[in-house]
Amino acid sequence: MVISSKYCPPMLSLLKIKNIALIDSLEVEFVRGLNLLTGETGSGKSIIVDSLGALTGERVSSELIKEGEQSATIEGLFSFSRTKELATVFDGSGIELEDATDAELIVRRELSLSGKNRIFINNQLVTQGFLKRIGAYLVDIHGQGEHASLFDPATHLEMLDAFAKVDDELRRTGEAYRHWSATRKALAELRQDESDKLQLLDILRFQADEIRRVDLKPGEDAGLEDEKRRLNNIEKLSGLSDDAYTLLYEQDDSTLATLEKAARKIEELAGYDPRFADYREPLETARVVLEDAATTARDFRNHLEFSPSRLEEIENRLAEIARLTRKYGGTIDTVLEHLASSEKRLENIETAELREKELEKQLEVERRVYVEAAQALHDKRVAAAGKFEKEVETSLKTVALEKARFEVRIEDSSSELEFTGDISFQNPKSEIQNPKWSDRGFDRVEFYFSANPGESPKPLAKVASGGEASRLMLILKTIATTGEAEKSAVFDEIDAGIGGRVAEAVGLKLKQLAREQQVLCVTHQPQVASLADMHFVVEKSMTKNKTTIAIRGLNDDERIEEIARMLAGEKITESARKHATEMIESGKNVRAKNAKR
Repeated sequence: MVISSKYCPPMLSLLKIKNIALIDSLEVEFVRGLNLLTGETGSGKSIIVDSLGALTGERVSSELIKEGEQSATIEGLFSFSRTKELATVFDGSGIELEDATDAELIVRRELSLSGKNRIFINNQLVTQGFLKRIGAYLVDIHGQGEHASLFDPATHLEMLDAFAKVDDELRRTGEAYRHWSATRKALAELRQDESDKLQLLDILRFQADEIRRVDLKPGEDAGLEDEKRRLNNIEKLSGLSDDAYTLLYEQDDSTLATLEKAARKIEELAGYDPRFADYREPLETARVVLEDAATTARDFRNHLEFSPSRLEEIENRLAEIARLTRKYGGTIDTVLEHLASSEKRLENIETAELREKELEKQLEVERRVYVEAAQALHDKRVAAAGKFEKEVETSLKTVALEKARFEVRIEDSSSELEFTGDISFQNPKSEIQNPKWSDRGFDRVEFYFSANPGESPKPLAKVASGGEASRLMLILKTIATTGEAEKSAVFDEIDAGIGGRVAEAVGLKLKQLAREQQVLCVTHQPQVASLADMHFVVEKSMTKNKTTIAIRGLNDDERIEEIARMLAGEKITESARKHATEMIESGKNVRAKNAKR
């Protein structure tokens, strides 16, 4: 996969929605910069945002399908530059992308009343889990009133790290932690309870000794069964071998005597007809075979001897073999395999103390490497925290939070060591571990906030109101990503509950954020709408039996009318139009200033 040397942030180029809620068919092209969606309350703006959420992996229900329809489709075209992170995700999925540095991604979700909902990326079927992984790189959606992530200290750590630009330190810390954790796990598995270890040693030694004592040989049982069968049939075998020797060799008309006479006759015939000459060699072979069979039968008979003691010995041996095979796997081969396994486990246990000492040394080295990496990460966070606080407080003044205070508190747990097991520093088997340590270091970061003078800063979740949280989230996101291109950001009425000068300040912050990444925003504030790079209006139309939602981009004259409506309400006055024109012109000046930066 080709990686872009000049990174362009992901953006949503095209969104298509069909048969979702009140939408028959909708298609909209977005641009880089600030895209604003306005419209009357209840016109369906949030339905568009929810549909976009479906393209990032959020769960959607078949209940969203428009009434009277059997299926629905949501489709988005994203353009982005290939990064190493995205390359890793796509290479592991088998999804093919074009070779160009800047790629395009078509995400489609198909909903059906039958429940057969499907997801496609570039026409390849994928899972919701995979779409969620990809969506995390493409779009960040901030829903109306949803500030749970802002109140979660885990996101505070991520924001501070984004501002401090600690990617290298995070990578080193993560690698050191994973190595240390793997060694700690291996050591824990090696250190089992001493009584369990002694019991296992006793069992393995007993089993190995028991098998060694019998001294089994592969295939031994089959040979013993053959010998046992012969001893139990000694009389019959004696008669059979006697009869065979007599018939083949000993009596006057034995088989061999008859064969020799027949061979002489064939020899005479060969003198008259060459066809008989071919039988000379086979007849000689037959004679040799018969002589060998007769001799073997005679020798077999001479060596037959019934031995009750040998029979008893064989039966005892077979009984011992049967006992072991029942206990250890059914055959002599499985018994011998069990012996080899037991001996190997014994060796491992008996050498565990040496292995444990090696792991202890390795663990201490890896812990030291981790602590050093985490300390470097901590130092960089501390250095960045003060600057982050100042920038946030300065920006809060621009959104009518002049007296607000903001603090970044970093809890360093590097000295909080815990000992696992009955251990101490003097015990060579000691292990030092802290549950607060992770692959992100040993810091816990939390943002504290106070909106009013005289009140000490407290955790965000305890003090920030909805309007304050909206503004603070926008400030934090703007500052944390400054200078770094990010995924598209979607804000659903982030400016709810504010107006006037504060709304204008929020709009300027959105405009600032849009310099670095694509921003889509649903708003009811004309001060925000006047700053749009692309202004869309969402409209709901009703006929006698049908309600539909549509979206369209506005030209300059239409923007004046829409912003005048937002200012004046249902009855648009010339004064409102004039004010709207002034606001749009002011917004153009802001865009021109941004373009020069």
